[in-house]
Amino acid sequence: MEKVIQTLKRKDGERRIPVLKLEIDYELQTLFDAMQADEADQVKLSKHKLEELRGEWLRLEA
Repeated sequence: MEKVIQTLKRKDGERRIPVLKLEIDYELQTLFDAMQADEADQVKLSKHKLEELRGEWLRLEA
């Protein structure tokens, strides 16, 4: 039964990774725009969001 659950989780992760990449790309663009506009609060928020997305990606890759 555990192998079935692991297989399902792996397939969910495989579907999530492309979406996660798009979210990271979007957040990187948001960070760039915030840096260009010198918006320190948004820079901080974007960096935090990117850290969370990175952590999720690492968990999915493992």
